[in-house]
Amino acid sequence: MGLERAINVFVPIYYKNIGEAPGACYIVFSIVPTIADIVIGMVYFTSVFSAWFGLIIFVCMSLYLTLTIFITEWRTKYRRDMNTRDNEAKSRAVDSLLNFETVKYYNAESYEVNRFNDAIVKYQVSEWKVSASLGLLNQTQNLVIGLGLLAGSLLCAYFVTENKLQVGDFVLFGTYIIQLYTPLNWFGTYYRIIQKSFVDMENMFDLFHEEQEVKDVENASDLRLEGGKIEFENVHFSYVDGWEFVVSKSLFLCVQVGPSGSGKSTIIRLLFRFYDVRGGCIRIDGQDISQVKQASLRAHIGVVPQDTVLFNDTIANNIRYGWIPATDQEIQEAARAADIHDRILSFPDGYDTQVGERGLKLSGGEKQRVAIARTILKGPHIILLDEATSALDTETERNIQASLAKVCAHRTTIVVAHRLSTVVGADQILVLKDGHIVERGRHEELLQKGGVYAGMWLQQQTTDEGESKEHQTEKPQSSKKVS
Repeated sequence: MGLERAINVFVPIYYKNIGEAPGACYIVFSIVPTIADIVIGMVYFTSVFSAWFGLIIFVCMSLYLTLTIFITEWRTKYRRDMNTRDNEAKSRAVDSLLNFETVKYYNAESYEVNRFNDAIVKYQVSEWKVSASLGLLNQTQNLVIGLGLLAGSLLCAYFVTENKLQVGDFVLFGTYIIQLYTPLNWFGTYYRIIQKSFVDMENMFDLFHEEQEVKDVENASDLRLEGGKIEFENVHFSYVDGWEFVVSKSLFLCVQVGPSGSGKSTIIRLLFRFYDVRGGCIRIDGQDISQVKQASLRAHIGVVPQDTVLFNDTIANNIRYGWIPATDQEIQEAARAADIHDRILSFPDGYDTQVGERGLKLSGGEKQRVAIARTILKGPHIILLDEATSALDTETERNIQASLAKVCAHRTTIVVAHRLSTVVGADQILVLKDGHIVERGRHEELLQKGGVYAGMWLQQQTTDEGESKEHQTEKPQSSKKVS
């Protein structure tokens, strides 16, 4: 209700014709009559009764409005603190509930309950300060009104005893003052509610002042995709000062490999224009992507992220998100290509199965296959695979790799991978380390160089062989009978 009143009061300033505004009635029928009553009362009692009565009304009304504004402004800090505490309590509750699995993994239920309880206590303390300060405001207003009425009544009674006024005049003064205080109370209430509403909306106003980091330039054109040729020319970028990602040469259809933190996923973010480069440029078919519309750029690019997050909706709608107008038949075809159609049909509700918050009802491999199906359904001209098969078993990975090979045919494809066995057939492999490209070439060429890529290949081969031998050693032991 407070927000509605605040909007109704302030909306008229945005209208050329105040009569068109829904909040104009408050100004016309509340604030203006209150001011008129005060002026008329001062003039009438000064001219008919005495200048002292006009002075009492003027001082009382001025003191009432001044104290109302002063105390309301002083209360703002308590209201702002209460909103902050409320946001913290809600954020803590939501964060604990969304990550309930982690809470249970580490047996931290009591810890989370205590944290939430502390947040609630702090909120209640702030809320008490708001209520106490409101009580102080109301009592101050009542005190001013009471003192004004008392002073005027005593003066009027004195004049009655002096036969300067009649008893009817005393009744007239008291009745008029009491009637005048009622709209004056509403005037103070309106101001308090408006102030409270603006404090409550501060977070929203802060969002309005946030600068958009990635913007379309004026008169930006749509991306005209022809061959899907991607070029990174002298690209410089850094999330924070002191660490810089650099691509000093052009790169085309490729696979990126390297250790964690080397900058593989950064290339995908830059290509999608989640960030703008600090130096150099990225071109697609000779067009600088910073000069084209973001919507047209992203319409031609499909991505399977490393960390798949699904909506709390059905599997069908999560896949349909890749292309909203898609039919059920097209969704099922995409699911078959991602090797998850049969798995979906095994669920009791099939494609209508709810996946839960962030897809927590599905396994990691199932979520990744849903993301692959979503990208397949979109049918983009450029495909970005960021560890797209990292959460899959070997058999499923082979099936999806075969499907991806068909989907990626005649399309520009950038693959981010840690497991080098999945990228041996790439047209070009880029090896990144500390944000720089240290090697590039085909699989055989990089092995012959004996550099970083060859070392990573040898290390992974050794690790795979060790795991295979360990598995073979443990297998006969597990078959022994225990008597």
